[in-house]
Amino acid sequence: MVSRTTLVGITSAQLAAQAAGHVVALRRRRHFDVPFLTGSPEHLVRDWLWFGTAYSAPPYLLGLEVWALGRLLRGPDDRARWVLRWLGTGLTAGYLSERCSRIRIRPGGLDPVETPVVVVGWGCAAALAVLARR
Repeated sequence: MVSRTTLVGITSAQLAAQAAGHVVALRRRRHFDVPFLTGSPEHLVRDWLWFGTAYSAPPYLLGLEVWALGRLLRGPDDRARWVLRWLGTGLTAGYLSERCSRIRIRPGGLDPVETPVVVVGWGCAAALAVLARR
């Protein structure tokens, strides 16, 4: 089983990537764009409340992640691990389905600001999905 401090570090890095992704998405007007559902640059903040942006999850998912991080900071917690495992799984799928994320990891789509946000966020989400298991 992975140590609690490792999970705290990965979760913190993932939350930092989410915060950076939110700022980048707002400044560059990157709305969510997943198969069968697309947001609009005009309604970026409203859409973020329900669906997230191109580089950040909606606030209700971030709230769960912050809650689980707080529980892990207090001590070992199986429920927090369970929440982080499922959040990591969902966020990993979310990064895979997001068009802007896929573009930014391709060789021709590298961007000095957006690509690191995607790589860190996606990598930490995948790490949570795998390492938060008991």
